[in-house]
Amino acid sequence: MNGVPFFSLARQHAEIGRDLTAAADRVIRSGSLILGSELARFEAQFAAYCGVRRAIGVGNGLDALTLILRALGIGPGDEVIVPGHTFIATWLAVTQTGATIVPVDIELSTYNIDPAATAAAITSKTRAIIAVHLYGRLAAIEPLAELAARHGVALVEDAAQAHGAMWRGARAGSFGAAAAFSFYPTKNLGALGDGGAVTTNDTMLADRIQRLRNYGSVTKYIHEEAGVNSRLDEMQAAFLTEKLSFLDQKNARRREIADQYTRGLSDLPGLILPSTADDADAVWHLYVVRSAGRTALQDALARDSIGALVHYPLPPHRQPAYARTALANARLPSSDLAGEQVLSLPMWPEMTDDEVVLVVDAVRRATLQTRPSAAG
Repeated sequence: MNGVPFFSLARQHAEIGRDLTAAADRVIRSGSLILGSELARFEAQFAAYCGVRRAIGVGNGLDALTLILRALGIGPGDEVIVPGHTFIATWLAVTQTGATIVPVDIELSTYNIDPAATAAAITSKTRAIIAVHLYGRLAAIEPLAELAARHGVALVEDAAQAHGAMWRGARAGSFGAAAAFSFYPTKNLGALGDGGAVTTNDTMLADRIQRLRNYGSVTKYIHEEAGVNSRLDEMQAAFLTEKLSFLDQKNARRREIADQYTRGLSDLPGLILPSTADDADAVWHLYVVRSAGRTALQDALARDSIGALVHYPLPPHRQPAYARTALANARLPSSDLAGEQVLSLPMWPEMTDDEVVLVVDAVRRATLQTRPSAAG
């Protein structure tokens, strides 16, 4: 066995190839490619899975977030609180509405938004808090929901990496005013292309998002407002329906792999593993370790043909897109440290136990080899 890739879509799809082919044939034979029965079917099933009244399929995760904010009436003059360590889409959604981004730092133990920092950032202009469930672990839902309710602001979930994650029996996508999901191919529930969805229990909000995604129209050629073209197409909806039936099984395998990593790596000096507190219902989109000698560790793993990636090396406030704004001066030390030290190990449910052992052995070997660099 030669190395372990960071992810293998080919192996994933080989397992369910017949199901996907049957789904594609079904769509082709139907002659309906946009806003048809496949989308309606997936929306109903995904809503039921998340435990909410409505799911609205859209073009991608960024659109899902942006449409939620637009449907909530958020725009110029409003403030939206976001975490400092996240994929830039969380921030871009706020930017696209014209609202003001208010970044707050994260808790290094979970890499999720810090409730205490969130509380300190709320002002009279705050309209929403975006809770990102990063790496498959839910953000601190209870304190964030209490904060949102006390101040009369919307709690929006960015659940792009948390399909199926739970807290006290409720799934990601059911806690806030609405939640945004991405179905990018490498997600826990991934399409064979781009895709996204919004989940919510608010019927009026769902109706508006459904209208906004389709040029602001419910009745053909009648456009009630200036919407966009962001529709989950029939082919992707059909693929997602097939994959949804395997999601819990695949998430269970991710937990097994995470347990094997934790057992195999917990004694290594200088390597900080993900916290295992309250993680029983995490879905381990990524298994992220932290090392002061990250570059040397990643290079050593590469020499052993072990795929390891950085999510995310440059926090949004350090990105060129925000270099000429006040956001570039944000003081977010934990987010900066995460950007400097995090490293994602291979995490995909079709990995074999032998491959997990290969990764563990390579990380152990590389960590011990690079320890002097980490100490320096």
